[in-house]
This record gives sequence, structure tokens and C-alpha cells, in this order.
Amino acid sequence: MAVKRKIPQRMCIGCGQMKDKRDMLRIIKTSEDEILIDATGKKNGRGAYICFSQDCLSKAVKNKGLERSLKKAIPSEVYDSLRKELESIEAR
Repeated sequence: MAVKRKIPQRMCIGCGQMKDKRDMLRIIKTSEDEILIDATGKKNGRGAYICFSQDCLSKAVKNKGLERSLKKAIPSEVYDSLRKELESIEAR
């Protein structure tokens, strides 16, 4: 008998759908109050997850989902870097 492993689920801060953790992009706030994109999903810090789509990012910006999740005001440079990252991922 094969062992069926549990796949962790996370909610997107843009669309609000529950998806597999591996199918989402993790954004973290470190203890030094830096906002980073966590490609590995294993860095220390408070995390928020977003789908790999520009639509979810625009919804997250509009409803301030990232600010709420990370409990911090988000500078526009972070949103710009997220847009560039999502464009490169969608181009693949």
C-alpha cells in the first residue's frame, strides 16, 4: 500500500482560493522588517502566499491583503518587484 501524503494548503491573499503550497509564491517579512520573495518556501519570517498571476497581485494591492497579512505598510518598490517576478514566471 502506498502512503498518501498530505499536501499543505494555503490561501491566496488576492483571490482567496485555497491551493497547494507549492503552486503559490511566498512573500515574507523578516525579523529585520525586510519584505522578500521566498522562492524556497523555507526562510524564517511571517509569510503570505499569492497565486502565480497578475490578477491576484492586482486584487491583493487593491484590498491591501499583503499589508494585512504581514502587518506592515508595503512600499511600492515591493509591488514592482513582485510584478516583475510574476511576469518572468508567467513567461515560462
